[in-house]
Amino acid sequence: VQLQASGGGLVQAGGSLRLSCAASGRTFTKYAMGWFRQAPGKEREFVATIRWSGVYSDSVKGRFTVSRDNAKNTLYLQMNDLKPEDTAVYYCAASSRDFRSLLMREGEYDYWGQGTKVTVSS
Repeated sequence: VQLQASGGGLVQAGGSLRLSCAASGRTFTKYAMGWFRQAPGKEREFVATIRWSGVYSDSVKGRFTVSRDNAKNTLYLQMNDLKPEDTAVYYCAASSRDFRSLLMREGEYDYWGQGTKVTVSS
């Protein structure tokens, strides 16, 4: 499956952005989907994942919402109340792992998008 992330940009603290990840190729519904991010000088970290419902990292819980539109083969990440520490390149990913996987580690994902940059100014 090929993944194309979009929607990043520059936003002020407290603002909102919605990221999208368009999937093509194999059947989108077969995959659990996830968002990760990598801030400058830091390792890539888990943000959110969705199979049937969303699971979030503590740092974004209550501010971000992950969703998917299976009819459009698209994954979304609605980001509200953005903070400067949310500045990062955001990556979408697809996993073929079954329900026993927590899907919070990079190694659990098979396919990755190219990333979209989010910058939050203070």
